[in-house]
Amino acid sequence: MHNFDFHNPTRVLFGQGQIATLSTLVPEGARVLMLYGGGSIRTNGVYDEVKAALAGHTLLEFGGIEPNPTYETLMRAIELVRAERIDFLLAVGGGSVIDGTKFIAAGSLLEEDPWTAIFEQRAASVQSALPFGAVLTLPATGSEMNSASVVTRKATQEKRAFASRHVFPRFAVLDPTKTYTLPARQVGNGVVDAFIHVMEQYLTHPVDAKVQDRFAEGLLLTLIEDGPKALSDPENYDVRANLMWTATLALNGLIGVGVPQDWSTHMIGHELTALYNLDHAQTLAVVLPAMLRVRREVKRAKLLQYAARVWNLLEGDEDARIDAAIERTEAFFNSVGVPTRLSGYGLGKEHVEPVLAALEAHRLVKLGEDRGVTLEVSRKVLELAV
Repeated sequence: MHNFDFHNPTRVLFGQGQIATLSTLVPEGARVLMLYGGGSIRTNGVYDEVKAALAGHTLLEFGGIEPNPTYETLMRAIELVRAERIDFLLAVGGGSVIDGTKFIAAGSLLEEDPWTAIFEQRAASVQSALPFGAVLTLPATGSEMNSASVVTRKATQEKRAFASRHVFPRFAVLDPTKTYTLPARQVGNGVVDAFIHVMEQYLTHPVDAKVQDRFAEGLLLTLIEDGPKALSDPENYDVRANLMWTATLALNGLIGVGVPQDWSTHMIGHELTALYNLDHAQTLAVVLPAMLRVRREVKRAKLLQYAARVWNLLEGDEDARIDAAIERTEAFFNSVGVPTRLSGYGLGKEHVEPVLAALEAHRLVKLGEDRGVTLEVSRKVLELAV
C-alpha cells in the first residue's frame, strides 16, 4: 500500500504579463531581497518589470549567483540578509538562482554553519526558512515548483543536494516570453535537463502505475516535439509555453508519486560538474545513455515500453528495439546541441578515476532504484561514456 503525498504549496502564475502580479504576491511591508545571476535579466526586460511591480516595497538586490550556485557566494548573500533584516526573498532567474535562494532561505535562520547543518546533517536542521517566491527565466530544473536544491562548494569541489518542505517557493511566475532571448546552449540544456528528470522517475521497472507512466511519456513526447522547434523558432509562444510547463511538471513531484525512482545519472553527473565544471545538463546527456546500456537487463521491461510508446519502435527483435531507443535518445540530445560523450567536452579516460573517488568519498556507492549502481557499475558507465 502506497502512502501518496503530493503536498505542493507553490502557487503558479503562468503567461505573458504575469510579472506585474508581484505587487500583490509579495507581502506588504516586507523587506525584500531580489536575487539573480549574471545580469541577463537586465537585457530581457525582466529586471525592469520586477522593479516596477515592487515599486511600493523596500527592495534590495544581490546579483552574481553562478550557473552552479556556490556556497561561497551564497554565504555573502546570507550575510546581507542578516545585516539588512530581510524577511522575504525573490529569486529571479533559472534553476540555479532558485536553488541558491533555497539555501539562503534556510541558511539565514541557522546559528551553525549552513553547509554543515544542511548537508552533513542531512537537512535535519532545516526546521524553518525565510519565505520566498520565484520569477522563472529559464525552464529546465523544475526548482520553481519543488523543495529541492543543489549547491557547489568551490573550495572542496563538492556538489551536494538537499530537500525540505520548508523551501517550497510560495509562488512562481512563469512568463514564456521571457525565454525568447535565451542562448541556444541554455535552451538545449533545459530540454535535456527536463527530459532526464522524467527518465529518472520513469525508466526503472514496471509497477502498473499507468497514470504516472502516461504522464511521463506525454512529457517526453512534448520535449521531443517542441525542443528542436524552440531552437529553430525562438519566439513561438506556444512552443515556449509548452516547454516551460513541461520542465515544471517534470520535477514538481507529480509523476514521481508512488513509483520507484533512479537518480543515479544525477549523482554521477553532479560529480562531473563539481570536478570539471560541465553544465548540469551536459553531464546528464553523457551519463544517461551509457547508464541505460550498462543497466539494460535490469531496466529491460521499461526500456521496451519506452521504445514502443515514446519512439514508436514496435517491431523486430527486443534487443534491437532497445538499442534503437537508446540511439534515438542520444540523437535527440545531440539535435538540441548537447553532446553525449565525455570526449565532446575535452575529457578522456583519465578523467574517470577522480569521479569514482568522489563518489566513494561521498558514499554514493549504492545508487539507483534498486541500489544496484555500485562503484564498479559507475566505472563501466563512465568508461562507456568516454
